[in-house]
Amino acid sequence: MQNFISFNDVKDYTQLLNTALEIKANPFGQQDLGKNKTIGLLFFNPSLRTRLSSVKAAYNLGANCWVLNAGADSWTLEMADGTVMNGDTQEHIKEAIGVMSAYCDILGVRTFPKLEERDEDYNELMFNKVRELSSVPVVSLESATLHPLQSFADLITVAEYSGYKPHQNFDKKIKVVMTWAPHPRRLPQAVPNSFAQWFSKVDWVDLTIVQPKGNELNPDFTEGAKIEFDQEKAFEGADIVYAKNWSSYKNYGQTLTPEVDWQVTLDKMKLTNNGKFMHCLPVRRNVVVSDDVLDSEHSIVIPEATNRIYSTQTVFHEILKNL
Repeated sequence: MQNFISFNDVKDYTQLLNTALEIKANPFGQQDLGKNKTIGLLFFNPSLRTRLSSVKAAYNLGANCWVLNAGADSWTLEMADGTVMNGDTQEHIKEAIGVMSAYCDILGVRTFPKLEERDEDYNELMFNKVRELSSVPVVSLESATLHPLQSFADLITVAEYSGYKPHQNFDKKIKVVMTWAPHPRRLPQAVPNSFAQWFSKVDWVDLTIVQPKGNELNPDFTEGAKIEFDQEKAFEGADIVYAKNWSSYKNYGQTLTPEVDWQVTLDKMKLTNNGKFMHCLPVRRNVVVSDDVLDSEHSIVIPEATNRIYSTQTVFHEILKNL
């Protein structure tokens, strides 16, 4: 693995999953790999799980780690080429990324969409600029359109709660439902795009995506998934329910108000096959999901968040061993 930007950087997801589960069973067993190595983490947007799990993952591997909040911990960066820098920006991104990548062996980068111009976001202008300027491998800590570390952690979690064992035949078929959920703010499509991209490729997963009409995701990421518009119908017999809000792709960035309530409730979870509830967090209680789901045995959001350490550690491991 040279970079980790999307599912397409994974040659064999089964092998990567097996490695992650082995690392989780012995998280400090590869510390020689990170000795005298440094992992840099650059954040253009806020973070809790991604920041902390990435630092923990680096330390588990015996590596050093630094974290920089762009614009808050650094000079204000200029992104445009050819700009006469006589205004508020003090440093061009060309020099900034050149210096940052000289100070680390892997550079993790987190960017967000503006949710204004679809082409700008889906062309990943900011993220790709950083990647082009970096002299070291780049790991996506989330971009405008994808969040692969979250989806990899989700795969680890689904595998664990489905009885998957490394290097053993797994012939079960797991019904996974990703459901749109309400939210007071318009949110990016990165997490659901990435979830669909990963889980539509897993041969032991039967993926259903359910959302109000008009909230369909970019079909480039949902090929192979079953598309539904009736939430209760989709929940029937589900082993895993994964809730996430996303703004419209077709009417880009808009928040559409459905006619029915899409909050995940205990009554809806009773339609499942004693299913587990997942969410990438942070989650708005009693908006996205009710208290009685989050506080019940259905919820595995904390184990899911914990697996962010091991998805990240596995990716760092795979890149470090090739340096």
